[in-house]
Amino acid sequence: MSSSMRHFVVGWVKRQPPKVKAFLAVVSGMAALVLLRAIVHDHDNLFVAAEAAHAIGICVLIYKLMKEKTCAGLSLKSQELTAMFLAVRLYCSFVMEYDIHTLLDSATLLTTLWVIYMIRFKLKSSYMDDKDNFPLYYVVAPCAVLALAIHPSTQHNIVNRILWAFCVYLESVSVLPQLRVMQNTKIVEPFTAHYVFALGVARFLSCAHWVLQVLDTRGHLLVALGSGLWPSMVLLAEIVQTFILADFCYYYVKSVVGGQLVLRLPSGVV
Repeated sequence: MSSSMRHFVVGWVKRQPPKVKAFLAVVSGMAALVLLRAIVHDHDNLFVAAEAAHAIGICVLIYKLMKEKTCAGLSLKSQELTAMFLAVRLYCSFVMEYDIHTLLDSATLLTTLWVIYMIRFKLKSSYMDDKDNFPLYYVVAPCAVLALAIHPSTQHNIVNRILWAFCVYLESVSVLPQLRVMQNTKIVEPFTAHYVFALGVARFLSCAHWVLQVLDTRGHLLVALGSGLWPSMVLLAEIVQTFILADFCYYYVKSVVGGQLVLRLPSGVV
């Protein structure tokens, strides 16, 4: 696509009302799913790609902390929520279904704990405590209540099933404090923007993996996950994760296409 055509398309989208933008986002997502279904024959590779995108995001975050010696723009609370759901999921993986994802979660948890340590102690002076003001109980308490009410109906111990549901729900909203920080500052520096965009890509690929698996099995995958509302809640949690970051990803791509290194968010975004 030529530069003039690209600017024309971006300008046209920018002028559209919110409802049209939302419709275009849904159409684009569906088109991406169709494309992924056509070119990726083993849809488990999408889950691997999601893990890879998340790993890239973490590497960007580590680079920012080590090279720039600042944690400005990062949410400590998002990192703590991430560590919380990873620790719970890691426990459940050990007692319920130990596999390669257990090792990946172990590595992710260790790096997340390192990030928390850096923000809390080494780079505390640059931490924007006044901007990181999202109350954690706004997400932890509802996720806990939801997990008590809706959880897997497998043969595992009831406590483990509730904990598994809790980590699924908590993961879907763990990025909210980070989005609040960016909403409060309005200006997002490059490395933080790259990190959050990588999370958005990872969430989309993970969601695509689940949606395509459901389509390929003609709904049998949902049945295999258990009975009741739990299978639908798993799929809904994946979709929620994707849509929470969709707005930010739109402005990120728009900023990159426009050649802007620093991302400026308009009022009302995220």
